[in-house]
Amino acid sequence: MKNKKVAIFDIDGTIFRSSLLIELVNALIENKLFPQKTRFLYEKSYQDWLDRKGLYETYIMDVVHAFEDHLKTLRHDDFMRTVKQVIAFHKNRTYVYTRDLIQELKKKDYFILAISHSPKELLDEFCANWGFDKVYGRVYEVGANGTFTGNTLYKEEISDKANILRRFIQKENLSLEDSYGVGDSESDIKFLTFVQNPICFNPNKKLYDHAKKHGWGIVVERKDVIYQIK
Repeated sequence: MKNKKVAIFDIDGTIFRSSLLIELVNALIENKLFPQKTRFLYEKSYQDWLDRKGLYETYIMDVVHAFEDHLKTLRHDDFMRTVKQVIAFHKNRTYVYTRDLIQELKKKDYFILAISHSPKELLDEFCANWGFDKVYGRVYEVGANGTFTGNTLYKEEISDKANILRRFIQKENLSLEDSYGVGDSESDIKFLTFVQNPICFNPNKKLYDHAKKHGWGIVVERKDVIYQIK
């Protein structure tokens, strides 16, 4: 029996046209599950990014820190209600190119894998709408009282997307023949190196430079136009 082919996707900024975690943190604040002052932790880096004086990576890491700093006050059931609210509202906010690529590969019976640094529960809800076969994301520990402890489980494992891909392919006996990978930042370089068809989608500068140097596919989607850069 021939091994199933695999396609691996980053999610935030690659399929979803924003960051799932940003939308979640904003919703947690609006629902008064996080204090209003939480915004102060990423307000400056957000403004710097808007003004093109700072990096998006700095902004998103400040959002991550804001989220993790307030986890100990959050019950998991309140978290899940907010996750479902966020996904119900944002589930169709996707890029056309990657959305269509997933559907095309599914028709060819590819195994569709998602690896992201967003919380796994959030990814599970979002990816269920698009037919992913497996999802990897950050796992935050929940205590016996139903409240997050503030600890991140498997932190080292989720930080290395290439290692996750390597182990999962061996475990599930998948094939890298004609495999696809889609990412948007330098953190995706390692797993893109593994696949036969690496696609750098709306890449940041570091990934763009790496893609040019190695002859990888570069795709940019702006408004209603998709550009393929050779």
